[in-house]
Amino acid sequence: MVSISWGTIKSLVIFFGPILLPKAISYYQRLRASSTAANQPIRPLPVSGVRALSILLSNAFVFLLLALPPFAPENLFTLTSSRLQIPTDVLFTRLASLRPHNALTQSDAALRAKFVNLESRLLYLQFGPDVLASCPFCASDEPKTYLYYALPSLLAPHLFNLVVLSLATSAAITGAEAARWRRSAAVASVVAAGLDVWVTSTYNYGANSRAARLSDLEMFFWTSRALRYALLGLLDAGVAALLYVSATNRLFVAPPDPASRVEAVTRQLLATKSRLSAVGIVKNTSLRDEDLRARTAAYWTHEGHLMREVMEDREVVEGMNDALANRISIQDITRDAENYALNMLPQPSPPAVEPTAVG
Repeated sequence: MVSISWGTIKSLVIFFGPILLPKAISYYQRLRASSTAANQPIRPLPVSGVRALSILLSNAFVFLLLALPPFAPENLFTLTSSRLQIPTDVLFTRLASLRPHNALTQSDAALRAKFVNLESRLLYLQFGPDVLASCPFCASDEPKTYLYYALPSLLAPHLFNLVVLSLATSAAITGAEAARWRRSAAVASVVAAGLDVWVTSTYNYGANSRAARLSDLEMFFWTSRALRYALLGLLDAGVAALLYVSATNRLFVAPPDPASRVEAVTRQLLATKSRLSAVGIVKNTSLRDEDLRARTAAYWTHEGHLMREVMEDREVVEGMNDALANRISIQDITRDAENYALNMLPQPSPPAVEPTAVG
């Protein structure tokens, strides 16, 4: 793999930071503005979203766990603290001393048979022990044959992750909130797989031939394996984060479609109609019942006497006169009341004029 120094990274950050940071802030502000414009309240994570997050985060945890060194295949050179140019007999004698009963395993014997020259050791560092030991048609003078044999195992984690992403973003399993990220997740997974294959196929494995010490060796297979699983784990975690903020209406809020809005308005109108019908039933019942009708008449009689006494009070009369003279326009109130009545009550149709015969 191409090594990038810390100075190069710092230079790239200094150069691209002032350009990309304002764009990132502007993009985030547009996202927040679009979410606010959608006028959707933040809601708890739905059950379908919980199901999708459980799938994605579990898979991400497994991938990140597999990226750790204890789960990686052993490296003969690191295990035996040997340099690349060590004689084959010495290397496997050291390895045998670390095995139970000082005996090599079948995989060790297969690797020993393949370690015929420096080229095979360089390919071991690029493709790992399994490919070098088990490939039946590969030869060190044709390095591409090892790449062809390694492709299935190289793409297997990506294909598995693609299946998991498809499952976690399926509308039938995790609902419409997760299905909106299905295409983006699939594209990101395919791009990650293509990048992985490209980096492996274009790696200059011959650079290790100049390494005189173990610390100078670049363990490409083990480094790329850890980065592969870490990248897939972060991809799943990123999709889970996007799904969470969109399912809870925090970001990426999509306004409801016209059919949903019409349905919501129809439900509200039906609810209002039901309440008005209930009010009409209560009023009709109170007018038909003799006792309730008498109590209603007594209430309004008492209310009329009470309001008459209040309106005859001297302070109230003075306050009303002052309001009518200085603060209230009777003409405006009359006009507003007339407009309100015309809008609320249907206007009577003009009478039809019958034609009269002349002559």
